[in-house]
Amino acid sequence: MESWRVIATVLLAAAGIVLVLLTMAKTRDRRGATGGQVAINGAIAFTVLVVLAVLTLTTLAPTVVWIVVGVVVLAVGVMMLAS
Repeated sequence: MESWRVIATVLLAAAGIVLVLLTMAKTRDRRGATGGQVAINGAIAFTVLVVLAVLTLTTLAPTVVWIVVGVVVLAVGVMMLAS
């Protein structure tokens, strides 16, 4: 396995976990959101993160991988600044 794939996956996972937690917090802060809705949104976000990580490790082209990592890191940065 190429080392750049492992590095990209680690970066994606680190930013993705923060993004999952931020998504859950935003859902909780919504008016009328129940604990079940928060858990469902967290599970969906985590599933998307796992699928992206597996695709990063296995099949995606280098350009696509780094674009995905950049978008996730950018989204985390924007959400952190907005909260």
